[in-house]
Amino acid sequence: MSDFSPLVSAFSPWEPSGLSLAVFGAIVLGLMGAMLLLSGWLGVKTNGEEMRRIYECGVIPTGRAGLRHPVSFFLTAVFFLVFDVETAYIVSWALAWDVAGRAGLAFMAAFILILMLGLAYAWRKGGLDPEQGPDRSGEAS
Repeated sequence: MSDFSPLVSAFSPWEPSGLSLAVFGAIVLGLMGAMLLLSGWLGVKTNGEEMRRIYECGVIPTGRAGLRHPVSFFLTAVFFLVFDVETAYIVSWALAWDVAGRAGLAFMAAFILILMLGLAYAWRKGGLDPEQGPDRSGEAS
């Protein structure tokens, strides 16, 4: 007698198949539906004056909603994004350093050098100092 069982591989979590994806999707959709129904059924239902306000957190809004942020706030965000992308490139290079070889090392060194020059420029212009802000005089410092 043979131990052949054609349905075992279809239900195995280690074998990729459409059935495992469909079962996972059905479980996720079922749990999401159950959570939505339970929260609607068990949740507190109030329709008072406080719920009809713009912000229902208890703070009554005053003044304009559009607040102006200083330029240094946006510069800090841009610097964060630049160095976040740099981290992603350096980590991916570090994971593949044996494949990249010396050429990869040279390219990564050039990449880091360019970013260090950019950081030095931003530092020199005052873009990293939140109190001072960037140099807006139009002159090179």
